[in-house]
Amino acid sequence: MNASLSLAAARRLALRAQGFGSGPCAAVGAGRLLRLIERLGALQIDSVNALVRSHYLPLFSRLGPYDCALLERAAWGATRHRRLFEYWGHEASLLPLTCYPLLQWRMQRARNGEGIYKSLAQFGREQRPLIRQVLQAVRERGALGAGSLNAGQPRSSAWWGWSAEKHALEWLFAAGEVTVAGRRGFERLYDLPERVLPAEVLAQPTIPEPEALRRLLLQAARALGVATEKDLRDYFRMSPRDSRLRLAELVEAGELQQLEVEGWAQPGYCAGRPTIPRQVVASALLSPFDSLIWERSRTERLFDFRYRLEIYTPRHKRVHGYYVLPFLHGERLAARLDLRAERGEQRLAVHAVHEEAPALDEAGLAALADNLRALAGWLGLARVQLNCSSACALRLRPLLA
Repeated sequence: MNASLSLAAARRLALRAQGFGSGPCAAVGAGRLLRLIERLGALQIDSVNALVRSHYLPLFSRLGPYDCALLERAAWGATRHRRLFEYWGHEASLLPLTCYPLLQWRMQRARNGEGIYKSLAQFGREQRPLIRQVLQAVRERGALGAGSLNAGQPRSSAWWGWSAEKHALEWLFAAGEVTVAGRRGFERLYDLPERVLPAEVLAQPTIPEPEALRRLLLQAARALGVATEKDLRDYFRMSPRDSRLRLAELVEAGELQQLEVEGWAQPGYCAGRPTIPRQVVASALLSPFDSLIWERSRTERLFDFRYRLEIYTPRHKRVHGYYVLPFLHGERLAARLDLRAERGEQRLAVHAVHEEAPALDEAGLAALADNLRALAGWLGLARVQLNCSSACALRLRPLLA
């Protein structure tokens, strides 16, 4: 008979697995930061900069204010400092170097144009001379962005408006023949892996695809605490066929345990026997791309919180706002706020505050005010400004005065 979990226990297990509940640190060093990233397995990268680039926020949500240079050094610093790499994990992601050999099967599939890379296959077949030419340019000139290869050339209307050189670089990146050496603004700079990544990482033997998939599923299970098969495969964007076969093998080997979760239609899985915290005391503003909530159906199952990103929704059709951060308080998602860093005016602008039922109590309001002040300070902004008049905003205003 399968073990069972209450929904409250599943929430606490998920929150603890995601690194919540230990409270902000007095000082965050490189070791603490890297251990958290290893625990999460991936930081999703996104181009929207309404507040701060999304890969910085999950660390702030769990650790409190920290020096962003620590993350930048680990991701894009000199080889001797490099502890992270960019690749397709959960979308574009920063990943621990321990994941590099676990994703070589994906690089091989990209080279072969298999699975999700079928759209790349046509380009790879038709543009081999250009791909070789771009790779040679990187080899000879070092870290390059697409703009360095097509300066003065008109943008093509094909391939999402990318230039042919940009698409060649993306093909080489997906295939693992180049990697990201750094960024210029938000533009990727590509170089050969042997000039970017530590030699000991590249020297590791190739892990057979079935074993790599099993290890990624285990990483996802540890990062999620308890999860359905769909949740697990979504973490590193696997196909259903890949994940179901490997998941069955992990259950049979006793590395994953199947259990029933209150209210879930599908079985849950966890790594080993779950140890449920008695409570998780957490208070944090969450990036829209935080790994706690990036699988939206799971967010609804765990927190009864329907969350949709409205960046690409026309303004008049938005319900909650342009760049909306859920507010985690205690063990629930208690509110959502539309925030903007208005750097020219040195303020963190709050354009909307929407509470979930039940409304925040006084302790919850105080915690929200503390989070807003801490976020503003971390971003180097002088103040928080409320630009809305909801009932929650009116209660929050005197706490921010």
